[in-house]
Amino acid sequence: MPDNKKRLVIIGATSAIGEHCARLWVKDTVVDLTLVGRNPSKTERVAADLRVRSPQSTIRVLESDFIDPLAIRTLVDAIAAEGAVHTVLIAHGSLPDQAACQQDLAACHDALTINGISPVLFAEAFVGHMQKANQGTLAIIGSVAGDRGRKSNYVYGAAKGLIARYAQGLHHRLADTDLKVVLIKPGPTHTPMTAHLKQQGGRFANVEDVVQIIVRGIDQGQPVVYAPARWALIMMFVRHLPRFIFNRMDI
Repeated sequence: MPDNKKRLVIIGATSAIGEHCARLWVKDTVVDLTLVGRNPSKTERVAADLRVRSPQSTIRVLESDFIDPLAIRTLVDAIAAEGAVHTVLIAHGSLPDQAACQQDLAACHDALTINGISPVLFAEAFVGHMQKANQGTLAIIGSVAGDRGRKSNYVYGAAKGLIARYAQGLHHRLADTDLKVVLIKPGPTHTPMTAHLKQQGGRFANVEDVVQIIVRGIDQGQPVVYAPARWALIMMFVRHLPRFIFNRMDI
């Protein structure tokens, strides 16, 4: 009897957004889900929780280097060799310290690589296979920080801006195909990655609410998903502020 489970892959499955997306996907559907992480023990803990939530789903764990292009190519080719993938979510990243990036070029390099170059390499590796099959959805996590550079996080913003331009190019490249590309731009969200920022105040969305928006946007194949949706309006305002006003703002 053929296995008709929807085939999903999450790169960065131990990220809060990646893990919560997986929980939603297994909640009401039996899936074939591959979780990719850098730390196999952490990724296996996520997998164990998902297997309890959805015993009939197939949950696999793979380990990969997230920086080395050859390792990324080898991993993606192996996943693709097992059959067509319905949905890929690229969800890994880190929130660097801006001041440290300004002082330490190694820290700056690492921040740009893991938040910008690495997700793009994974996306490019998958999209070739998905284009041959002419089906599927490739979703990649950007950020509202990529919409305009700000002094408080411009290295991180630059990496996410790279992802935004990359996704824009993919939309153009794949316009005549059935393959969908979804660029996800979360606003500030309560996750372990942002835990150190809570003391600075500001409004942080609950990750469960953000992920509901993300999963709905991926399932619908929306080109760009702001989560929460209000950030689309906020960032439109920020992008269009005149420079002489913007430069006076402490953000």
